[in-house]
Amino acid sequence: MSGIKDIADKAGVSISTVSNVLNGKKNVGNDTRELILKICEEMNYHPSALKKLHTGRESRIILFTFSEPDRQFYLKIVKGIRDYTFDKGYDILICSNKTCEEYMMSGQTKGCIMLDVEVKSEILKKAANKKYPIVVLDRVIREPYIKSVIVNNYTPICEMVQKIIYNGYRKFAFIGGTEKSEDTQERFRAFKDTLNSNGILFDESNYYSGDYREKSGYMTGKIIALNENLPQALVCANDNMALGAIRAFKEKGIKVPEEVIITGFDNTVAGEMAGLTTITLPYYERGYLAAQFLMDNIEGKGNDDLFRISAQVVWRNTAPFEPGKKSSKI
Repeated sequence: MSGIKDIADKAGVSISTVSNVLNGKKNVGNDTRELILKICEEMNYHPSALKKLHTGRESRIILFTFSEPDRQFYLKIVKGIRDYTFDKGYDILICSNKTCEEYMMSGQTKGCIMLDVEVKSEILKKAANKKYPIVVLDRVIREPYIKSVIVNNYTPICEMVQKIIYNGYRKFAFIGGTEKSEDTQERFRAFKDTLNSNGILFDESNYYSGDYREKSGYMTGKIIALNENLPQALVCANDNMALGAIRAFKEKGIKVPEEVIITGFDNTVAGEMAGLTTITLPYYERGYLAAQFLMDNIEGKGNDDLFRISAQVVWRNTAPFEPGKKSSKI
């Protein structure tokens, strides 16, 4: 199937020029416009977009772009988006970072909800305008027509780490996710700030880079298990990596939580089944709010103000501390 880049290459123009033609903008010369439309017809490209161009009908499709489909909470976010947009008479188009720019620029979608750090902010800034608002869930972008709806990672991490320290733990390790992720950066900052405020110096050699997948947590767990001087507490930037580390420790005979306590972030179904102490988010509501904010901006009655979503700690077996109490094991 031909794409917008194929059209642009054959016409000898930029992707944005093809996008302008498909969106009916007047800033393209007639000869170039006719050439692009002719190539689109020849290559049978986006009949829905061409129909919109000739009939004046606007798209009623919302684009949702996300990465790492193995992370279970995405389904809850998608359901929240779907429930709100369905009531508004809109459909959802879900795609990856490889094709999202094409769908944003081609006129096939009316707005975008973005949850993929692989998509550069410059692309979003270029795509966003009064007629094409964007809501981002994975970063802060302070630009017109882009609204950031982000998780408050900092407060619950501080609360969790403070409680662990309160129970007598002093030796910590941390497994971070993708380095470019603002979630990873904020979670680690909260972790380190809490240690510092308690006079605990964090050894940077105990920071391990993962990729939010269970395999990276498993491999990191195997590396940590080789160290004769184990950490007392391993804080992980998400549940998948925490579960991987637990599996690696189990293989090495390291007991959780007796020898090392472990925490995650996301409150996945697998984490709940494993008794993982973690941080939970209202994922359905996150998707629902993102869709509501996007639709408000499409209808011209929204704003670009930053919105933060709260999260809370769920104490379970891998760090069995009750709020407000010290562990009986310390």
